[in-house]
Amino acid sequence: MDAKLPIRMLHDRLLVSLDKEAGDRRSSGGIVIPATAAMGRRLAWARVEAVGSQVRAVEVGDRVLFDPEDRAEVEVRGESFILLRERDLHAVASERIDEGQTGLYL
Repeated sequence: MDAKLPIRMLHDRLLVSLDKEAGDRRSSGGIVIPATAAMGRRLAWARVEAVGSQVRAVEVGDRVLFDPEDRAEVEVRGESFILLRERDLHAVASERIDEGQTGLYL
């Protein structure tokens, strides 16, 4: 995706793209588990592409954890994105952490 999206997010909204590894998974024994397998409620990781002016705890480039059932999808320049509110996030995993912190904060 271009560094500059042709969209400006408003208020507490986030535009995220699903991680590429969000599809099939492997068990510890090496068994492939398809993305369509029903395993109860499973949260998903995504990369933040754009943030609104009132977003406080997330920056573009952060990885966020959210419930994929509570989402709205949008297509921009042929690519699919997910629209979320900041309050719908469960966690943020960021590489910009200080010494001694876990990198996950709720």
